[in-house]
Amino acid sequence: MNRARLSELYTQKIRSHLQKTLGLSNVMQVPKINKIVVNVGVKEAVADSKSLQSVIKAISAITGQTPVRTYARKSIAGFKLREGMPIGVKVTLRGQVAYEYLDRLINLALPKVRDFRGVPRAFDGRGNYNLGLRDWTIFPEMDHEIGEKMHGMNVTIETSASCDEHGRALLQEFGMPFCKERD
Repeated sequence: MNRARLSELYTQKIRSHLQKTLGLSNVMQVPKINKIVVNVGVKEAVADSKSLQSVIKAISAITGQTPVRTYARKSIAGFKLREGMPIGVKVTLRGQVAYEYLDRLINLALPKVRDFRGVPRAFDGRGNYNLGLRDWTIFPEMDHEIGEKMHGMNVTIETSASCDEHGRALLQEFGMPFCKERD
């Protein structure tokens, strides 16, 4: 079985290093990546349902999996939105595919962001991390002709960490470029 580079790095070096630095007694307490969810909302899908097709092509090219459509849960008259209308797509990545995507995100995509100073520390209190991306062209798999209009993308990295410090330590070991804290 072909293993992802970050997955091998985790099992060979990062897990034992995190166990020592975090002071954990059992190797099963060491945080790991559970899943990565890539979510895109498409407001143009309210008026034109065909606009979702280009987003589906782009997300499947970036992640390597076919995304599922997300639907509106309730009607909002101000947005001309009815319950059950398709309004976006999402992909859930697990296992080796999640590690491969994280490797491409950290080492190939984020360094291509213009005026990059690091990613914000957007943890949710339970060790999970959220990252918003404005531009899809930073991914090497992205064909510039697929998405004629860029949409924002939310990447959620769910870890098994119990607190933000453990989740941040895990992502720092993988090489996530967090921005420096201001004093």
